[in-house]
Amino acid sequence: MSLNEIGKIYHRPWGIYITLALEDGYQVKIITVNPNQQLSLQKHFKREEYWTVVKGEPTIRVGDISKNYKVGDSIFIPLEALHRIENRAIQPAQIIEVQIGNYLGEDDIVRIEDIYGRNI
Repeated sequence: MSLNEIGKIYHRPWGIYITLALEDGYQVKIITVNPNQQLSLQKHFKREEYWTVVKGEPTIRVGDISKNYKVGDSIFIPLEALHRIENRAIQPAQIIEVQIGNYLGEDDIVRIEDIYGRNI
């Protein structure tokens, strides 16, 4: 199992994330997506996610629908739904992510598309 450490900064090609809380059944992260970057198109089999935009205006895809979101908007990512965050702006975008599930390891990510050449 590859669980995160609270307070550690995790660098990714698209930006960073920090785990703010990690308890049995839930995890809270702040995700920062750099300008003109995007996360992989992905899904999870063991957790659902709730996102709230706290900075910027990211484009978020859930299933087959992509929409632009603003600060204060919230998005629900159901179990096994395809999803992605994309930041087309010139300023970083930030999302508070709450994960709920019976397994919260990073190896629950199933990538469908990834512009950085990571495992698909």
